[in-house]
Amino acid sequence: MNCVLTIAGSDSGAASGIQADLKSIAAHGGYGVTVLTAVTAQSTDAVTATLPVPAAVVTAQIDAVRAGFEVAAVKSGMLVDTERVTAVARVLGAWQPPNYVLDPVIVSTSGHTLLSPAGVEAMVGELLPLAALVTPNVGEAERLAGLKIASVSDAHAAGEIILRHGCGAVLIKGGHLGSSPATDVLIHPGGTLILHGDFVADARPRGTGCTLSAAIAARLGRGDSLAEAVASAKGYVGSAIRHAAATGDRLLDHFHAMGTV
Repeated sequence: MNCVLTIAGSDSGAASGIQADLKSIAAHGGYGVTVLTAVTAQSTDAVTATLPVPAAVVTAQIDAVRAGFEVAAVKSGMLVDTERVTAVARVLGAWQPPNYVLDPVIVSTSGHTLLSPAGVEAMVGELLPLAALVTPNVGEAERLAGLKIASVSDAHAAGEIILRHGCGAVLIKGGHLGSSPATDVLIHPGGTLILHGDFVADARPRGTGCTLSAAIAARLGRGDSLAEAVASAKGYVGSAIRHAAATGDRLLDHFHAMGTV
């Protein structure tokens, strides 16, 4: 079975973080293994508390997974601060796992800070060079590139800047991309791929970024090309959003393809 490692925080509401990752990986036929970086208290509206896992325990979890499983892909999400970013970078740098997808989780949808400013600097310097793909949303890409993004061309320019930090490719998620909402832009050394989608105006789903990056990692672990993995994962998340919106729910339907049992 395709084994995918997710390094992220726990969401007590199970809409994002480790819990969303595991559901997304399972929906793509993978076996999810986990490294917990933090425990958070979350409702569907806000993050109300965060407790980081000691860096030594984060490292020990990665070592245990590496020793016991043949990992086909890795994704990381919430890393909390410099200490945990550096701990993860040190282990992944020595390991060089295949298909590493970095979701640069910086601020929650409700505005709760999930990565300290120093942690962002450490992530740029230590983790981005290890990543096959980085998946920032518009706000995160603006932070990483130092550039305001209001259009697809802005996203392309920001992606080119982020590429200079050494990552293999950048996917800027355009859920709120000015006049082109739901348009994602994949920038890599070989060119740019623009992926259009249908913006569901009345949906306010949570966990889309976690779900998308986990789906991409799972698809890469199965042998998809980068473009195939990104396009497939985008279609999957779009369908999950539409199924949630149809019921008036903010919780993504990760297993919508299975139908009703």
